[in-house]
Amino acid sequence: MHIENIHNAKAHLSQLIKRALAGEDVVIARAGELLVRLIPVQQDVTPRQGGQLKGRILIAENFDRFDGEVERLFYGETE
Repeated sequence: MHIENIHNAKAHLSQLIKRALAGEDVVIARAGELLVRLIPVQQDVTPRQGGQLKGRILIAENFDRFDGEVERLFYGETE
């Protein structure tokens, strides 16, 4: 276990992160009291699955139709 005080940890954070990523147990202390442990984050690599809201959401048949007034507001009068 590697113990580092806060002052040195601030100055050498990138090296401490490298050590933690390499599997070393890195602990930060203040006045000799152990405070926190640096550990690598485990990335979630499971593929995303859709369909959780299937049957719970209704999309109107005309959801992609432009309203005439909205079209005029965006593009001005076309006539």
